[in-house]
Amino acid sequence: MGMDKKIERKWYQKRQVWWSGGGVLAVIILITLMLTTDSQSRLNIETERITISAVERGPFQVYIPLTGTVMPIRTVYLDAMEGGRVEAVLKEAGSFVNKDDTILHLSNASLLLDIMNREAQLFEQSNNLRNTRLAMQQNALNLEGELLDLKRQLQTSERAFQQNQKLYEKQLISQDQFNDSRDQYDYVTRRQELTLESQKQDSMFRSLQIESLEASVARIQTNLGIVRQNFENLYLRAPVSGQLTSLNAEIGESKMRGERLGQVDILDGFKVRAGVDEHYITRVQIGLKGEFDLAGKTYELAIIRVYPEVRDGRFEVDMEFLGEVPQDIRRGQTAHVRLELSDVTECVLLPRGGFYQSTGGRWAYVLDESGEYAVKREIRLGQQNPRMFEVLEGLQPGDRVVTSSYENFGDVDKLVLSD
Repeated sequence: MGMDKKIERKWYQKRQVWWSGGGVLAVIILITLMLTTDSQSRLNIETERITISAVERGPFQVYIPLTGTVMPIRTVYLDAMEGGRVEAVLKEAGSFVNKDDTILHLSNASLLLDIMNREAQLFEQSNNLRNTRLAMQQNALNLEGELLDLKRQLQTSERAFQQNQKLYEKQLISQDQFNDSRDQYDYVTRRQELTLESQKQDSMFRSLQIESLEASVARIQTNLGIVRQNFENLYLRAPVSGQLTSLNAEIGESKMRGERLGQVDILDGFKVRAGVDEHYITRVQIGLKGEFDLAGKTYELAIIRVYPEVRDGRFEVDMEFLGEVPQDIRRGQTAHVRLELSDVTECVLLPRGGFYQSTGGRWAYVLDESGEYAVKREIRLGQQNPRMFEVLEGLQPGDRVVTSSYENFGDVDKLVLSD
């Protein structure tokens, strides 16, 4: 058996082996680089330029801050009940007044003339009524006298008629004499009946006339009373006891009926009137409570009235103090009230920040455990108050979140933090 002969590789075959090995190695290196290299876009940011807040669990309540004004618990406005010229101002703005104190005096020549005319009418109608009653009484007396006279004539004619009738039956008098006595008797009888009927009709007419005059006098007296009351209204008096906080009247000025002249504040208590954004109009109702801090102490209030009219995107509410009222509170003082819209609940909380304007609360940059970088994470937020967001999904207590504005971050996926 012959010996095997060693076959030598040719030079171009060795070169193919080297190229194949190099290609495999290059592929392995490329895959390794792809697996080890972070493909996320990143931005280097200095830690001092951002705000980092910690997520925590704690009590949460929805409330809105309101800026209100302290007002008296009740204000009574002074309006001119009757127009006129200001003759005298007896009380100054800022002074305290008692009920029925005269504050100012107006004069009105037309009203005075009207009173004089109505008084003249009343005098005239009263005279007419008095004269009518006198005439009725005089007429009644006259009729009574006439009836007495007729009664006497009737008795005489009746007696004559009866006597003549007997004489006529005995043929002692003529037919003409008998007829005359009978006719006279009939005449007097009929005249008496007519006089009685006339007396009855005249009495009814006079009664109606008196009733009409009495009604006219009563109406004039009522109107005169109203005019006199209007004249009395020229004296502006305090309707309640309190402080005359404003008075818009100077001597010589002319005031129209219904014009606002001032107001009296009842200082038995205070309330706070505040404006609320119309966004909350369906949630704000009577009975909602709020808190007010003054001199290091917190006072509780409750809504007692909601004004539904919206002006410039806001509506107003009145709130009164529950329990203790601040001693040093003054009318016109500004009050910063926290109006509670929900009860206190325990939940996961994230401090408010400028990030919400960029993300709408859908995602945020959350730091890793090392604190060297922060990456995007989808989250879901619920209700909010001026300090905190309620976290529904995506964050847990202990997480740290970049809560400052994202306006300059662009659309990067990762923030690399540096000192």
